[in-house]
Amino acid sequence: MQFQAYDAERQLNASSLPPFILVFGDEPQQKLDIIDAIRAKAKAEGFDERQNFTLDSEFEWAHLIDAMQSMSLFADKQYIELTLTSSKPGAVAAKQFLEIANMQNSDVVLVIQGPKAGKDVQKTKWFSALANAGWFCHVYELQNNQLHKWLAARANKLNLHIAPQALTMIADMCEGNLMAGRQELEKLGLQFPAEHIIQAQDIAKVMVQQSRYSVFQFTDEILRGDFTKAIKMLCRLDDEGFEPVVILWNLVNEAQTLTQLFEMQALTGHVDFKALRIWSQKQSLYQNALARLSHSNMQTINTALSEADIMFKSAYVAKPYVVLSHLALLFMPAQISELSLA
Repeated sequence: MQFQAYDAERQLNASSLPPFILVFGDEPQQKLDIIDAIRAKAKAEGFDERQNFTLDSEFEWAHLIDAMQSMSLFADKQYIELTLTSSKPGAVAAKQFLEIANMQNSDVVLVIQGPKAGKDVQKTKWFSALANAGWFCHVYELQNNQLHKWLAARANKLNLHIAPQALTMIADMCEGNLMAGRQELEKLGLQFPAEHIIQAQDIAKVMVQQSRYSVFQFTDEILRGDFTKAIKMLCRLDDEGFEPVVILWNLVNEAQTLTQLFEMQALTGHVDFKALRIWSQKQSLYQNALARLSHSNMQTINTALSEADIMFKSAYVAKPYVVLSHLALLFMPAQISELSLA
């Protein structure tokens, strides 16, 4: 069965541990919280011995199989963790996992953790066999209300009293970086007494900007039309020294996709996202952009991107992130096509 990260505590309290638990996703803090909670639950249920394996080039399946089949000299129950470096471990691993799925033992709990597992992975025989025999939790990055709830719950555990505006400020500073958010809350617990209600001015004095964004999150906000957030992300990428040409390439890629969608819509009267291999999670983003932009806008955008590409390749650009900001705003569309990108 599958459960959400926010529901992990309830799930763990509701029943005993199954033989297999899959925890996949790219958000490290939530994964760490869930796995720590699973370890505590296993300890409480008498799984006193823990073994850890990593599926890398030196991994030997025999060691894992032996661990699942042999009894410990010091404990009756064994808790085993296997870390995957890829959610697509290959044919050999798939065969081994199918065999492991048939090795259910009430005295052994196997926790498998790994990076984000797409629908294609979740539908494989090995993944389905393990998930159907146990639990599966996919950890997603938290945004907006979910992030606020996570921070509020974490603050409550630390006995912190934080005013709503201050909590919003923390969320804004730590978005995309829950580990930093956890650390900052812990620091607040050391800096302020339990009875103190932490206000926005307190946060401004003691916190530093900790948000961490990816170029893919940036382009998603461009498609969505949230340009305030997109430019904020761009500023953070600049602060982190992210290579500007990579951002440009991603803008070019999104512009090409939008152009194809406009052309498809003009020819057939509708958009076939599957034909362009656009997965369901991004379809609504492209729909927002299609509703907001026009074919004429796309001509302006593509021309500006071509000029910027030549500029980045052939000349020194003094302020590349100013150029990228202008390009991003063209997707609004903003009436700035007459402005120079130099």
